[in-house]
Amino acid sequence: MEHQANTEGQQHPIGIYFKIWGLLFVLSACSYLVDYLEFQGAVRWTLILVFMFLKAGLIVAVFMHMIWERIALLTAILMPPLCILVLITLMASEASYTNLNRLMFFQ
Repeated sequence: MEHQANTEGQQHPIGIYFKIWGLLFVLSACSYLVDYLEFQGAVRWTLILVFMFLKAGLIVAVFMHMIWERIALLTAILMPPLCILVLITLMASEASYTNLNRLMFFQ
């Protein structure tokens, strides 16, 4: 009896999965519209990345059950990629600065 009560407490309504599936479908359609409407330049890549991150976030949060996990587990899983993202941003900034200096002084 006790085992059944524990597994029953972990059930999530199936409706939320259908809603998230529908939202993922809409986000994918918007992603395809970016190409269909022939957006160019920074707008194109910004929209593609925004839709990509939204879809990935929804998949991780709902289908991988991260939204229902404890904060300690969320922190242990999400903090390392966030730290790497910060380091990549810092390295990209440093690379741009170095490239600018080379262009200015080595001509």
